[in-house]
Amino acid sequence: MKFILDFIKGMFIGVANVIPGVSGGTMAVSMGIYDKLITSINNITKKFKKSFITLLPIILGMGVGIAVFSFIIPYCLEVFAFQTCMCFAGLILGGIPELVGETKKAFKKEEKGINAVHVIVFLVFMALAVWMAVANPSSVGATDIKVTFPMIIMIFAFGVICSAAMVVPGISGSLLLMMLGYYSAIMGTISSFIVALKNLDGSAIGHCLAIIVPFGIGCILGILLISKLITWLLEKFESITYFGILGLVLASPFAIFYKMNSSSFSPVVIIVGIVLFLVGAVFTYWFGEKTKTVDAV
Repeated sequence: MKFILDFIKGMFIGVANVIPGVSGGTMAVSMGIYDKLITSINNITKKFKKSFITLLPIILGMGVGIAVFSFIIPYCLEVFAFQTCMCFAGLILGGIPELVGETKKAFKKEEKGINAVHVIVFLVFMALAVWMAVANPSSVGATDIKVTFPMIIMIFAFGVICSAAMVVPGISGSLLLMMLGYYSAIMGTISSFIVALKNLDGSAIGHCLAIIVPFGIGCILGILLISKLITWLLEKFESITYFGILGLVLASPFAIFYKMNSSSFSPVVIIVGIVLFLVGAVFTYWFGEKTKTVDAV
């Protein structure tokens, strides 16, 4: 049962990583497995077996989520833009109570209250998230990546940068890819790889792997490095770190709607969007609370 629950949570994190403006790290917080994920990553060399068993269902779920929704999410954002954005805004904001609870625990542990540093960090990181959304407002068309050595190094670097979304709540790897101009290219490569596998097209499979492998290696390396930084920050400046994360998370819905394609706003569309927002928020809150006892086992 625990394996299945972690697999489902991993799918949600994978889906979040496909959506511009939505953070996989935020979804991990919302799903109540953020601390477990970071701890397992940091202990992968010291406690390999235990960490591997913990990470396996989450990673498998992420892979399935990314693979399936690399087809679905772009379509939904194109055809049902407002409803889709409302749903994922609800999924993210539904995790706010969990984040606030962790912040309160940090204050209690540190035996101090909010000060000017907390407020400044909160505002700076909220502004950072907004800036990320507006820095490159133009949509990026699908591009065919030519496999050259400089391009492979660049794709590897993109993987390192975007892996922040796997570790830092509030930062969207997909949004970073859009800012870099390679969102459509990477998503297109993932979906093309799946189609190539289905058709047993060796040439297409090789081309896609030449892009996906360096990107994936970059993500893994970035996750290992950034997870240690986040762990250090939570040990030394826990409440301040959570305030920064909270600022990023609260600004995430703005990033989602800012990148939203033009959409019709009929009464039905608005009502459906509101319903999906509420369903997403309630589901995330309920799912996080419901699975806390399972995580503790």
